[in-house]
Amino acid sequence: MARQNGNWTGSPYDSFDSMEGIAAIETSAPPRFFQSLPQSKLIHAVYPGVLVAGTIALASTWLAQQYTTPVMLFALLFGMAFHFLHEEGRCVAGIEFSSRTVLRVGVALLGVKITLTQIAGLGVLPVATVVVGVASTILFGLVLARRLGLRPVFGVLSGGAVAICGASAALAIASVLPRHEDSERDTILTVVSITALSTLAMILYPIFATWVGFDHIRAGIFIGGTIHDVAQVVGAGYMISPETGDVATYVKLLRVAMLLPAVFAIAFVLARTGAQRTGAPPALPGFLVAFALLVLLNSFGLIPRFLIDLANDVSRWCLVTAIAALGMKTSFKDLFAVGWRPIGLMLAETLWIAVLVFGSVKFVI
Repeated sequence: MARQNGNWTGSPYDSFDSMEGIAAIETSAPPRFFQSLPQSKLIHAVYPGVLVAGTIALASTWLAQQYTTPVMLFALLFGMAFHFLHEEGRCVAGIEFSSRTVLRVGVALLGVKITLTQIAGLGVLPVATVVVGVASTILFGLVLARRLGLRPVFGVLSGGAVAICGASAALAIASVLPRHEDSERDTILTVVSITALSTLAMILYPIFATWVGFDHIRAGIFIGGTIHDVAQVVGAGYMISPETGDVATYVKLLRVAMLLPAVFAIAFVLARTGAQRTGAPPALPGFLVAFALLVLLNSFGLIPRFLIDLANDVSRWCLVTAIAALGMKTSFKDLFAVGWRPIGLMLAETLWIAVLVFGSVKFVI
């Protein structure tokens, strides 16, 4: 076994995406009290790293509630402070497990936030605006990334995060993109930048929407169609009025619903062009299937309210834990080495979708 450019190499570690690959990181045998459990070797391998990531998530959540700051940002920064735990030792397997499997569980459970009725209730034009905004922003990111000399997959990753739902979309899209030596660094950089831009937009966009004379509905469509993260959309919308907040939330959930077709389309294109990792099957990822099923079940009222609330809480904890794990896989030195181009790309993508939605709200809707 060896570690090169931040990645483990050698036959037992070739596939962290499989349970066998993660479990193989820890070579010691499980204690006797673990051996009676299903997947005992996996549990023995991952629990130290999962506990560390969960503890960081818990601390980040408490601080975010105390200081009304994005929890993802705290989880990232705290995770990066514990980067040494991913270098070697008992926490490596659990950090890998948290950044992949726990992440996918969290993304799948986002489906309980959306119903088909919510989507249909917005009408045709807002839905068309969202669809065009998501597709064009991803394509814009792809083209501009090439012009800036960046990897095209980074343009897809950042464009999808800007267009759909910020950090959650970045994590979901990253899970189907081909791996390279800077994959984790690019994901972390995207999440940090998107969180910062989304927080800035939460402050500025309500002022702008009021200044240009948007009514409550148009302001809600503009805010819900442009700000990256769900929490910031809710905060910005209700700054103006309850009606604006409601509309902004529904529009934002429509963008979240675009996560499934967007990630499926990306995975499909990668499979057809041969850009996926070697040996990766060109199949729809299981967590996206679960996402779609939860949307359908919730749309037909088959999920009890208490289960929806529980799934929302579990999803949030899974995503924060996954962000903490991704932070532990990335160093500050790696982020500072990327230069201005990735930041400029995400700023340009943010301006692109803002101008597009503003034009639609102002002159079409």
